[in-house]
Amino acid sequence: MTDEAAVRIHRLSADGFDRAAPALGALLAETVAGGASLGFRMPFAPADAAAWWRGQAQAVRSGALVVWTASDESGGAPGHLLGTVGLAFNTWANGGHRADVVKLMVHRDARGRGLGRTLLRTAEEYAAATGITLLMLDTEAESPAERLYAAAGWTRYGIVPGYAADPSGALRDCTFFYKPLGGDSVGGVASRGREVRGAAAR
Repeated sequence: MTDEAAVRIHRLSADGFDRAAPALGALLAETVAGGASLGFRMPFAPADAAAWWRGQAQAVRSGALVVWTASDESGGAPGHLLGTVGLAFNTWANGGHRADVVKLMVHRDARGRGLGRTLLRTAEEYAAATGITLLMLDTEAESPAERLYAAAGWTRYGIVPGYAADPSGALRDCTFFYKPLGGDSVGGVASRGREVRGAAAR
């Protein structure tokens, strides 16, 4: 059992993201093997998952994608990867005020202790601090993730039947959520958000 006091939530730098790709790949492959609908089909090896993560490196370097990890550091750093979450910023000129929460995952050995909610809150708080006023996400309907988002104050705005195949190939319904965040007028907040994210990415 992991000592919760030893769990560290860490925002990955571009170089840190590169180093974390194998561990992120192992977590993603394990989560997909467990049946989570994250965009991939079985068979899906850790090496394939790590390659997918490496494909996101440019987005991390540009600041378009921010990734956090949760690690067990009770035995000293670097610790065992327990979870991750990402925040993907909208790049359209009329969408600078919104972002998507992506790839929220918790290792099966660390579930049931609120780590998913902690990671989600981390992404929400960062989004608000960088001027985002609207968050979006989607997840498999009637999944544990759907219950997490509903409990965290997200609003369902629709369900699409047969939206995506799960890892075994079966089509599953998808629930779409949004969550407004506090802020000023959309234009001003979005501009400040872009400035902050740009500075952080350099």
